[in-house]
Amino acid sequence: MAEHFAHVMRGSGPGILLAHGGGGSVAGNYGPILDDLATTHTVVGPDYPGSGDTPRSATPLVLDDVADALVATAVDAGVERFTVLGYSLGTAVAVRIAVRHPERVNGLVLTAGFAYPDNRIRLAVRVWRDLLATGDRTLLARYLTLLGTGASHLDALSGDQVEAGVAALADYIPAGSPEHVDLVAAVDTRPDLPRIHVPTLVVATAEDDLATPDHSRRLAAGIPGAELVEIAAGHGIGAEARDEWLAAIRSLLARVR
Repeated sequence: MAEHFAHVMRGSGPGILLAHGGGGSVAGNYGPILDDLATTHTVVGPDYPGSGDTPRSATPLVLDDVADALVATAVDAGVERFTVLGYSLGTAVAVRIAVRHPERVNGLVLTAGFAYPDNRIRLAVRVWRDLLATGDRTLLARYLTLLGTGASHLDALSGDQVEAGVAALADYIPAGSPEHVDLVAAVDTRPDLPRIHVPTLVVATAEDDLATPDHSRRLAAGIPGAELVEIAAGHGIGAEARDEWLAAIRSLLARVR
């Protein structure tokens, strides 16, 4: 695996390192809040192999390697210390960063995350992987829309809006998704949680049918002193509850500062 990943870098001020989700990207997962974060912070957003401009990996992804590569990318960009924002799979990456590189981490925000995949996530990942293998991007996009969208948000959309969203998602699916979802199935950060000793905010997505709120509650319970907030959104919190998510993140950033 490359030591550094392709990345976006914006803003100035204290550092923020972004860890995106499986089958996602920095633009796809953090796009709605990226510009706002950059008004007060230096934001470094590396894309995992097969997302953005980072070449796809020829070998399976390993959590330690991904965590180390994100840190190396930030440090090479001149950001020596940072708060790590982890989303979905990125919460496991963020936790591993905090354990392997504690001297660089000021705080954590863990959104829509999990410490290990339960049977629900394992089944979802299996179907996701099988749909990727078919090459039917539209069918996969329909599945991910159903799985990743909160019921109240989904029901508020018109039929045309749903179809437009499915079409946009079908165009967006990263080439590295097979490796990403295999990593989702493999992670287990439960032994890491009690070793985290920086301010931590866990954001539970209360209408999430993939990483259900219980996952976030277990993360918060396992990390000493962690704070838990719940936001009424599905897995796609950036689209469904952007302002609430940003406000929660800023509450942790203010505490770290």
